Amino acid sequence: MTDTPEPARGALSRRRLLGSAVVAAGATTAGPARTAQATTNATATTSATESASAATEESRWHPGVRHLLPRMTLPEKIAQLNLPQVLPAGLVPPDSPVTSDEDRARFVAGTWRDFLGPGGGFFGLMNETVSGLIPVEHPRTPRQQAQLTNRLQEIAAATRLGIPLLQIAEGTNGFSAPGATIFPEGPGMGATWNPALVREVYACVAAEARSVGVHVLNTLPAELTRDPRLGRVCEFFGEDPFHVASLVAAVVQGVQGADPAGSDRAAASLCHFPAQTPNVGGLEGSSVEIGERALRQTHLPPWQAGFGAPGALMTLACQSTIDGVPTHGSRFLLTEVLRGELGFTGVVIAEGGGLTTLVTEGLAENQRQAGALALAAGVDVGITWEEAYLGELAAAVRAGEVPERLVDRAVGRVLNLKYRLGLFDRSRVDPDRAEATVRSAAHQAVSLRAARESIVLLKNSGDLLPLGPSVRRLAVIGPNADDVADLLGDYTPWPPGAPVATVLAALRDTAPDGVTIRHAKGCEVTGDDRAGIPAAVAAARAADVTVLVLGERSTAFASADSTDGESRDAADLELTGVQEELLKAVHATGTPVVLVLVNGRALAVNWAAEHVPAIVEAFLPGEFGGRAVAEVLFGEVNPSGRLPVTVPRGVGQLPLTYDHKRMRAKAGDYVGLSASPLYEFGFGLSYTTFSYARLRISRPRIRAHESTVVRVDVTNTGVRRGQEVVQLYLRDRLASVSLPERMLRGYAKVDLAPGETTTVAMTLSPRELALVDHRMRTTVEPGLFDVLVGRSCLSVELTGQVEVMAVEEPRSPERPAG
Repeated sequence: MTDTPEPARGALSRRRLLGSAVVAAGATTAGPARTAQATTNATATTSATESASAATEESRWHPGVRHLLPRMTLPEKIAQLNLPQVLPAGLVPPDSPVTSDEDRARFVAGTWRDFLGPGGGFFGLMNETVSGLIPVEHPRTPRQQAQLTNRLQEIAAATRLGIPLLQIAEGTNGFSAPGATIFPEGPGMGATWNPALVREVYACVAAEARSVGVHVLNTLPAELTRDPRLGRVCEFFGEDPFHVASLVAAVVQGVQGADPAGSDRAAASLCHFPAQTPNVGGLEGSSVEIGERALRQTHLPPWQAGFGAPGALMTLACQSTIDGVPTHGSRFLLTEVLRGELGFTGVVIAEGGGLTTLVTEGLAENQRQAGALALAAGVDVGITWEEAYLGELAAAVRAGEVPERLVDRAVGRVLNLKYRLGLFDRSRVDPDRAEATVRSAAHQAVSLRAARESIVLLKNSGDLLPLGPSVRRLAVIGPNADDVADLLGDYTPWPPGAPVATVLAALRDTAPDGVTIRHAKGCEVTGDDRAGIPAAVAAARAADVTVLVLGERSTAFASADSTDGESRDAADLELTGVQEELLKAVHATGTPVVLVLVNGRALAVNWAAEHVPAIVEAFLPGEFGGRAVAEVLFGEVNPSGRLPVTVPRGVGQLPLTYDHKRMRAKAGDYVGLSASPLYEFGFGLSYTTFSYARLRISRPRIRAHESTVVRVDVTNTGVRRGQEVVQLYLRDRLASVSLPERMLRGYAKVDLAPGETTTVAMTLSPRELALVDHRMRTTVEPGLFDVLVGRSCLSVELTGQVEVMAVEEPRSPERPAG
């Protein structure tokens, strides 16, 4: 076999991201020494830099790792590098050891295959599915889940070395196991603009997972929504790096706390490093064509936030090819950037089927080569039973094609994680505690609060909302009006621990006495069946107000008519099927319409925006979403959500995010279509009003290493209590590289009673003022910054300026005359 160096990365060079060490303009920082490329040949030499780095990493491992590793056989090591996904039988390879309890016990005991020792753990064991919307034949109660954990851990403890199992489960909008609490997903959480609430949500998720013996929560998104066509954006918090970074930091704090070994804590696995969008055509798995500056300036900040203190302990490599190199084979991304620059010290797991991307993209001829490339690049664990990390890896090591030290590096990281989680001291759990923790009353209350704060009021002409006492007859129409699953999202805990109230059911529970409600489905989310439209029209005609609930179907993997979630990418962003026909027919009755959208991506509802008097964006609000929507419609809750994404008018505008460059901001319209968004980033209405006054800046002139504080007074000028999201944007007047026309650099959510005033303070530190310059250095350049404070990226209420002063050059000593 010949040496196969990592292909050239085009624009992606090896310059260092300075992270927290932002430097002033003109300062220089040397990048890391060039290191040996990943190869498929055992004779590849290790540079002095790599050796020093490896020694430094190993010195930080728990002493038990250094004691265990020399005692382990190659099969025992390889078993630690495989945490197979436990899925419905139709979704797993026929030779996977996860299709029955007996097979799983054999895997744990190390009697499954001769090239495997005792199993290292499982991915998704408790739910036996990656999506809550795939039925589980015999769902386990929390008590039974805990008992299963204990049985398997007892088997592991009885093996030669007694290494405990590591259990991973999805945690996107709740611990993905039967009966767990279901929270809002992705953009719904992003719409809360409330890091403290997000931290509380994910602390609940971690407590439920750990109580039954799951140690890692996966698919905690740290990537950005830069193309809404991708089905998986239903998992992502939003499009802006500053906003998402603040929420990612809260997620990690909530999941891991001060000590991830705690009985109510887990390890956070951030996904999918480093980006899946903007991808070609919006299709999952298609390449991400961005340069190094876009990677560093836009995509890496959320990962910096997630890997900073306390520091997420796991991450999943994305399956995308970035600037010509598949992430699973990129040492630049997985070692130099991830570990060398971002300071990540945990375990990198492969995406499902991710090792095979190296074969698909032509970097490896077969699984054996793919495993060698991935291991050298920095992938530690496989999760989908790929030969690259199984028998082929064992054969490659024995043939001298892969250095065993690379296997040892990956195994050491896995063992170190198990020590950090306290598994060698306490691997079993208390079934009584699991029963009391999962879906506790306290966790349900947090889910309801998150659902309430996730709802965005997009339009309210004539103050149609909240519905008043004159509304006595209500028509509730639409395919999502009485559908449980579509409220819950992708990767959802299933089945729910209790009946979930749909929007229809919640409206019936919430409506004042004397209000009659008539229901008609009208149509499906997809398909061309119009048979139900006449009944819907009749119901609307007989009503005082019609609540029309439309949107997407979030049953990814489960049915062909899914429109939202993994592997459900969209060619356009309009309402699917005949939903818009239903909308127009109901509107034509003359009965006022409240449109409620239940969806995981931004939808281009242009006709509705022009003709429908009230529009409510619910996103995927979780198990209490129906109740939250009803409370908003009847005025029990004042909507406080703000858009975490830009809503385009159509796919022809894509890519469309608010932070576009200045020439795009000044561009004219398309032929037949405005270039402006349908709804801008940060937008959202309230049932009350707010005023802004007295913007002041503590230090209008600062040096590059200094900070300043922006303060503004906000007053509730309406008659209802409400929450306002105060947003601070910067515009760098003059820079060495092209920057966005405006960039979010601060925000605060405040709760005010009628007539109440509060002062909001937002700090601008060097990190908020920095850019990535033409030499790929993170730096603060001197010059003027416009400070824009308001209620969205386009609704600016107050402005000011901050000046960063130039660094004075030291004077040379005067030379004597003559």
